Amino acid sequence: MHGNAGFLFGSIFDSVPFGPRMSEDVTINEIWNGLLEAIRLITMASPELAEIVRLTLRVSGTALLFSTAIGIPLGAYLGLRRFRGRGLVMALLYTGMGFPPVVIGLFVYLMLSRNGPLGGLDVAWVPPLFTPAAMTMAQTIISFPLVSGFTMAAVMGVDPRLRQQMLALGATKLQTAWTVLVEARVGVMVSIIAGFGSIISEVGAVMLVGGNIEHHTRVLTTAIVLETRKGVFDLAMALGIVLLSLSFLANLLMLSLQGRTSLR
Repeated sequence: MHGNAGFLFGSIFDSVPFGPRMSEDVTINEIWNGLLEAIRLITMASPELAEIVRLTLRVSGTALLFSTAIGIPLGAYLGLRRFRGRGLVMALLYTGMGFPPVVIGLFVYLMLSRNGPLGGLDVAWVPPLFTPAAMTMAQTIISFPLVSGFTMAAVMGVDPRLRQQMLALGATKLQTAWTVLVEARVGVMVSIIAGFGSIISEVGAVMLVGGNIEHHTRVLTTAIVLETRKGVFDLAMALGIVLLSLSFLANLLMLSLQGRTSLR
């Protein structure tokens, strides 16, 4: 574990220089240059930018798929069923919704480190540290409580008489649960948007478990931190604008789907 820790913090601080190039003053010209640099990088299809964007979408997209696949069924179950220990599960879920991402990153780092509970198993399904798979694992844990918690709230907001009516008509529990989910689809879409927003802009956890390694684990958020520390504010702003654009487009797509489903 100590070897992993040395590599982690060595890679982070080696790639994030502190020195005379750092400046606390950001001028209007640098902001304007950042806008121009963003346009240039996008229009010229910079290979470096394309690589970072692809990895960002791959890691966050995969994490969102996992958290959605687990979170929506669990949220629906908690919203529909009453069982012993439900309050404890809900309390843990609400705690997870407000958990600092960097603490999640630390937890995943300790679990996956060489002497950790999972890292010591040396099996194929446990991702090694400083890989996109480890970053995906951390982001899944971050977004899962949000997806599950908002889904649960949406399901609990559906009129309980709908369930009673479905059961009276002879529907199975699975059919009833699906009907309730369809009725709560707007809230479910909001849960997915919230989950995506929590990970696409996250930096602490992916920095810890990914190490911000060039051409391997560098995503938009960690690249922004790196360029800011180097004092290259125009490139940092360009990357920030690209990140905001991706987030806006993804949320616009989600809202478009939400609007279509609400009209049905």
